[in-house]
Formats: sequence, structure tokens, C-alpha cells
Amino acid sequence: MRKIQMVDLHSQYEKIKPEIDQAIQDVIDSTAFINGPAVKSFQKDLEEYLGVKHVIPCGNGTDALQISMMALGLKPGDEVITADFTFVATVEVIALLGLTPVLVDVDPDSFNIKPEAVEKAITPRTKAIVPVHLFGQCADMDAIMGIARRYHLYVIEDACQAIGAEYRSKDGWIKKAGTMGDIGCTSFFPSKNLGCYGDGGAIYTNDDKLANMLRGIANHGMFVRYYHDFVGVNSRLDSMQAAILRVKLPHLDEYISARQKAAQYYDNAFAGNPYLKIPFRHPKSSHVFHQYTLVCNGISRDDMVSYLATKNIPAMVYYPVPLHLQKAYKSERYVEGDFPVTEMLSANVFSLPMHTELDEEQLQYICDHVLKFISQLKSL
Repeated sequence: MRKIQMVDLHSQYEKIKPEIDQAIQDVIDSTAFINGPAVKSFQKDLEEYLGVKHVIPCGNGTDALQISMMALGLKPGDEVITADFTFVATVEVIALLGLTPVLVDVDPDSFNIKPEAVEKAITPRTKAIVPVHLFGQCADMDAIMGIARRYHLYVIEDACQAIGAEYRSKDGWIKKAGTMGDIGCTSFFPSKNLGCYGDGGAIYTNDDKLANMLRGIANHGMFVRYYHDFVGVNSRLDSMQAAILRVKLPHLDEYISARQKAAQYYDNAFAGNPYLKIPFRHPKSSHVFHQYTLVCNGISRDDMVSYLATKNIPAMVYYPVPLHLQKAYKSERYVEGDFPVTEMLSANVFSLPMHTELDEEQLQYICDHVLKFISQLKSL
């Protein structure tokens, strides 16, 4: 059996090696390393795949979030509502810009931001909502967009874990993650469903004026060379990474399908087990399984992870400490116990290996040992 990894990037690369190698060589031969033809071509390809008017490539997913908030003209003291159960980058950029992060609890089934909690958190200072499409599944965008319209708020979708996921609205339309709000953001970190071989990110919007502002901010606040209209940043997707992503993009739906197949294998093994809760499938959203995350019930998550490590099965905990309890983001407005769902998830979730190259032998080995750990506890 091949070594089990959380993400097997090498095996994925081997399958498309000639195309990747040629794409890299083409960039080297052109010496157009910054904003070269590969970047423009990938941008157009991604716009077509997403069905969105504008894609603005940038340096990484964190930059995408920061540039988005800058483009919306948010000012220090403005409040931005987001989920407590997410990666730190979502609130990091809010704090860096002098904005006020307002955290709310998440749904116990989908792990995504709870619309009812969002509405309760709105104040006269609220300017934006940042729903995170966590682990590969869209948040309840019908409800979130409805709230945004009622209170005249911006919506920035953090779709860094959900590229390719589709949301089916109650109104009948189907759109991809990141294309429903005012702005969508994604990351091309290597382990993402569409990952490059370094850092990379992108911003999406259907608003022409906003797209122009986003491009200017990402380019030092500059539209005409050496003329700076406002304070910007330097955030670019380099040509090498764009060339790699352009090769991988046509495979994205195939990659999603492979992840869904692996998730179904896990589901079949664990469904109905009283000690494990399998990932929920929201009826309005497809799930592209950036992570396959289980919730432990009545067993120790940490003991499970430690046991699996002895069997050479990697397992990860996303995220062990809620944002409201992180040292950097502690606030007098929050105390332990304020977000019971997030705190429960942080204490009980773990993620199994999930990538495009998992084979049945590996999946069976993983499932057998997860169940063996539980059976050993039951026999005590």
C-alpha cells in the first residue's frame, strides 16, 4: 500500500507531469514572469469556469480578503460579521485594517455561519458580512443575501475552501461559490482543491466599478504606471503559478468527483455509528470536500488522532481553538461559553485524509482503523 498522506500532491503531479513541465518551461522561455500572458489566460479561463464577469488574480487568499475590504471603502471602527469557526485569515485582515471583527456561532450540522446569529449581531456600525464556505460546502446564501439586502450590507464570500462548489437558490438559479455576494475570494494554496505550487489567490466580482478598484488596489493603488490614486498593496499571482493553475483548472471537476467518491466511501463506513457524525450535506449546496471532517461523540478526539498516528494514518484538527479564545483576538465582548457550537466542534472534530489520489486500499485501511479504535473502547 502506498503511504497515506493528508494531501498527495506528488501523485497528482505525476498524472499531469508533461503538461505542467511544459507550462513551466514556456514561462521560463518567455521570461514574462510577472503579469505575463499565462496570468491573463488563466484569468479568462477561470472567469469562464465560474461564470463570473471579473477575476482579479492576487498573491494569496489572505490578500484577496484584505483587498476586498479595502475596495469596499471600509473604515476603522466599521464592524464586519464572520464565523467564529474558521481559519484565522478571515479575521486577521479585519483586524489589520482597523475594522472590528464581530464573531458569531455556526450551524452544528454544516459548520457554516448561522444566518440567525448574523442578524442578531447587526448594529448601526455593521458594514459587511463574510460568510466562510467551510470545508467545501456553501453557507446558506439565500438567507445571508436576504439579510444583506434588508440591512444594506456588503457580502464578501470567503470561498477559499470551496472552489467549484455549486449553490442552488430557492429562486432556481445555480451559482458557484464566491460568485453570489458583492465579492468572492479564493486561495490557490497547494493543498486546496485547485492548488498551485506556491502561493496564489483570486478575487471575483460581477461589478465593473468594483473590479476596477480591486485591480488598482492590488497594483499599488495604480492604474497608470507611476501614478498612484490611492493607497494600495503589491499582490500578484506570478506567471509560473498561473501557468500551473491553467493546466490544472480543466481537471478541477474531475478532482472534485474523486474527492466526493472518497467521501462517499467514508460515509458508507461510518454512517449510523453513534460515536461519529459524518459530514452534513446541505440540500442547496454541493460539497467539494476540501476536508472530510467527523465529529466525535462520546469518545476522545485527541485519543483517536493519536491512535491513527500509530498506524501511519495522518489526521488533522481544524480548528482546535475558537477564534474568540485565541490570544490575538480575545475581546471583552466574548467569554468562554458564548459560542457553544464552535466550542463543541473545536473540541471534537477531526479530519481524515482527503485528496484526489486516495485509492480503495488506503480508504479501507483508514476506515478499518477508525472503527477498530472505537471497538477497542467499547470492549473496555
